[in-house]
Amino acid sequence: MKNTTISLDQAYIDQVKQNISPHWGELGWVTYKRTYARWLPQENRSEEWDETVKRVVEGNINLDPRLADSPSEEVITELTNEARELYRLVYGLAATPSGRNLWVSGTDYQKRNGDSLNNCWFIAIRPQKYGDSHIVPSYLSKDEQAVSMPFSFVFDQLMKGGGVGFSVVKENIAKIPPVDQKVDLTVVIDKKSASYQDSVKLGATDKATWEEQNGGATDYVYYKLPDTREGWVLANARLIDMHFNQTNPENKQKLVLDISDIRPYGAKIHGFGGTASGPMPLVEMVFEINQIINDRFGGHLTSVDGTDICNLIGKTVVAGNVRRSAELALGSNDDQDFITMKQDKDKLYHHRWASNNSVAIDAEFNDYEPIANGIRENGEPGIVNLDLSRNYGRIIDGYQKDIDGEVEGTNPCGEISLGNGEPCNLFEVFPYIAEKQGWNLQDVFKLAARYTKRVTFSAYDWEISRQIIYKNRRIGVSMSGIQDWLLNDLGHRVVTGFKDEVDQETGEKIKVPIYDPKGIKMVTSAYQAVVDADNEYSKALHCEPSIKHTTVKPSGTVAKLAGASEGMHFHYAGYLIQRIRFQASDPLLKALAACGYYSEPDIYSPNTTCVEFPLRAAHADSENFASAGTVSIEEQFATQAFLQTYWSDNAVSCTVTFQKEEGDKINSLFKQYRHVIKSTSLLPYYGGSLEQAPKEPIDKETYEKRKAQISGDVASVFAKQHDDQKDLELVDQEDCENGACPVK
Repeated sequence: MKNTTISLDQAYIDQVKQNISPHWGELGWVTYKRTYARWLPQENRSEEWDETVKRVVEGNINLDPRLADSPSEEVITELTNEARELYRLVYGLAATPSGRNLWVSGTDYQKRNGDSLNNCWFIAIRPQKYGDSHIVPSYLSKDEQAVSMPFSFVFDQLMKGGGVGFSVVKENIAKIPPVDQKVDLTVVIDKKSASYQDSVKLGATDKATWEEQNGGATDYVYYKLPDTREGWVLANARLIDMHFNQTNPENKQKLVLDISDIRPYGAKIHGFGGTASGPMPLVEMVFEINQIINDRFGGHLTSVDGTDICNLIGKTVVAGNVRRSAELALGSNDDQDFITMKQDKDKLYHHRWASNNSVAIDAEFNDYEPIANGIRENGEPGIVNLDLSRNYGRIIDGYQKDIDGEVEGTNPCGEISLGNGEPCNLFEVFPYIAEKQGWNLQDVFKLAARYTKRVTFSAYDWEISRQIIYKNRRIGVSMSGIQDWLLNDLGHRVVTGFKDEVDQETGEKIKVPIYDPKGIKMVTSAYQAVVDADNEYSKALHCEPSIKHTTVKPSGTVAKLAGASEGMHFHYAGYLIQRIRFQASDPLLKALAACGYYSEPDIYSPNTTCVEFPLRAAHADSENFASAGTVSIEEQFATQAFLQTYWSDNAVSCTVTFQKEEGDKINSLFKQYRHVIKSTSLLPYYGGSLEQAPKEPIDKETYEKRKAQISGDVASVFAKQHDDQKDLELVDQEDCENGACPVK
């Protein structure tokens, strides 16, 4: 039976374009054009914003499962009208799907890879079965437990552009059996390969020479990698599993990986986009992972080993020019080897940079000083309170035992608590902009809830993911520009002061925040709109209501589109220089130069150009405006607690910035909010002190002087120049403010 398809007609799109102007931020169009506008080969150009929104909305609306089964005219009319409303909402930039959806929704890649619409995932590092998944090693049955499985999951999702949180807490790592044998690894490559010389330098062996020396031998496992993502994953899986007798059915100790067919560096990657890295990063990775496991022969892998393997996988994925590797490693709070693993500077610079590291805590935990000390030293670890995540939605709704009982960790940015194999599923509302454009916020949040709900009906690749997604139907409706919205509607920030109280459990004196009652009402009303919409839509779709619904993601690139402050974060400064890095060959640089934007060579990376954009925050001149450089650490904690209490039933991602003199307050603030904040991380406020810093605060006079040097519209100038180069992108754009999640 053929699916019924909903599509937006051009007449309606033209009408929207006449009546609505997108709320581009000062960096908005530039960010969009280089990050989310897909190349249209048949037209020899990249998408325009109206075309991107059409693709994204149609890709989403057609996930409604009712369209697969002879839908009624009523359903078709309902979804057609909803598609139109969504189009109007997103085109005006009053709200947007996640960056992943902006890039992938409505493409053939989405239809082939159901996982592609989800930003980030979580997996526990312990032996698991592959199940009925798109990747199952040939030497295993579907139901066989394998040490390789979670690492394969990490590798696969990272290569599909997702971020991955993973748990190496002691109880997971303890389930990995002892390493039964060392593996003698050989990587071979044919002389005909364009990657031959570079691969040999990294330890690969000439294929013909190896064949001459091993003619007639049968004491090895030979795997010739196909030129696919799955081939890389399966090669790594075979390498890992051969170390354990249970998953080494041939009982052989020699493994030969043939990389001759892998496309060379610079070759086009179809589907996801970008260009190939060549096999060299893979060669380096498999030798290093093999060494880690061989070194544990007769003993057990550790949490540090598990993290290193995931970090080496992440490093390999980063070698592609489109993908980012976003990882969060979650370890035990008493695992000192894990907590201090980044103090090994050689390994940090080699691969341990690939994850943000956090520790899992529970209701009984109270030893925050070692964590606070680590944060003061290097900004890590963050903390994830699994007890709160499992037993609470919004804090105001009180203790609900096991309301989310399968939670084991979080996505890399910490805004969504997740079970094993589960992804986050995000949509972002800019309430301040939506109100400016005349939207009823109840309608906006309803559209957001329904958009994310449909994503849960994608055809997911991994059995473990399908099972938990269809059970939980978790969604994550987020807000950005929260500080802009509160300041505009309240006339001041939501924390109006603090009152002295005593912690009833510890007897310590604390300062409890006072929140504006209207601010509480604003976010409570928005929350209820999301829940009501989900309940209504779930009945229509005959599926479970979502286990949780709301969040605050850190944002980043998406917030830049609309010029909103990122997530709950305060603007970095009222006025600032934002530096964006471009590939030196990017055709957009010519248009930026013509409009008067200052640029200079990037001092950190070759063949990269650093462009400076003067920015002004909304309400920058208000007496109640606060920036990350001026707002206290106490108020930032209090604001995160406000959103966790009244808005988010998932979690609130926040990177609290602190001045050097505030570092001694971290321990006491962790204790004060131990029953409220589910996850958090902290970083010192640098204030642009680094040379060519991404953000540098400036005064109003400097801003106005820099703005006066800029003339013309970059979009118009770019169009007139008719550059037809493609597949170039911003170097340092991330979907999250703290760089933990990928763009695409």
